Amino acid sequence: MDRVLYIVNAVHEPNTHIPPHQHECYELVYYVNALGTSNIGAKNFHYRTSSFAIIPPGYKHDEKHTPDAEAEVLFIGFLCDKSRLSNLAGVYDDDKEHTVLQTLLRIKQEFQRKREGFAELMNLQLGEIIVHLLRNVDDGLSSLPAEDRMQYVMNYMDENFLHRLTISSLSELSGYSYDRFRHLFKERYHLSPLRYLLLKRLDYAKSLLRHTQLPISEVSAASGFVNDAQFCSIFKREIGLTPRKFRIQHKGLDPLH
Repeated sequence: MDRVLYIVNAVHEPNTHIPPHQHECYELVYYVNALGTSNIGAKNFHYRTSSFAIIPPGYKHDEKHTPDAEAEVLFIGFLCDKSRLSNLAGVYDDDKEHTVLQTLLRIKQEFQRKREGFAELMNLQLGEIIVHLLRNVDDGLSSLPAEDRMQYVMNYMDENFLHRLTISSLSELSGYSYDRFRHLFKERYHLSPLRYLLLKRLDYAKSLLRHTQLPISEVSAASGFVNDAQFCSIFKREIGLTPRKFRIQHKGLDPLH
C-alpha cells in the first residue's frame, strides 16, 4: 500500500550541506529551485531546478547546494510495497508538464487543509506519482537520470582535477563537439569547464594551506598549477589574499576533507 508519511517545503541558504543520513521510508526530494550535487547510495548525481531525487529506504544520501543562491526543495516521505521502485534510486528530470511537481503540490495542499478524507486522497495522489515513475522508466520515456554523458565528464573532472585536463579531451570524453560541450557544460552548471577546474584547484590549495606546512611552491605543484608565479597571481585575484597571508589568517579553521 502507498502511504504518505510527511511532506515538507524547505528553503536552504546558499552553500548548505545536508550531511549523509538515511530513512526507514522512501523519500522523494523535488528541487523546485536548486543546483548542486547529491550522493545517493554509492553514486553521485547533479541536480538542478525541476529535477528530483528518489531515495529508497536505507540508502545513505546527502545534498550539497551551490553557493550562488538559496535553494527551495519539496520533499515527501512515504511507504510503498512496489519493490521495483527501489531500482529507481537516483536523480531524474521532471517532464515538460511538471507532472511530479504538480502532483506533489496537490498532496501538499491536502495536507495543509486537512479536510475530510485528506489522508486517503494524499495516498491516491502518491500512487499517481509512483505509477508515473514506473511507467516512464518501463517505456523509456524522457525522465532519464541526470547522470548522463555530462555527468560522466563531471565525475571524471572531480577525480582528476589535479592533472592536466583540456577542453578537447573532455569534449571527446562527452561525445560532443568542442563548442557544443562548452555550451552544454555552462548551460547546465553555470560555469565554464576551465572555471570549474580552477575553483576545484583553488579549494584544494586552500585546504593544503590551512592544514599542512608545505612550502608555497609545493602547494602550487600539488594543486595542479603550472608554476608558483601563476598560482600566486591567480590566488590573489580570486581569493583576495596572497597564499602566505591566507595561510596565516586561516590556519586550521576547519577540518581537512
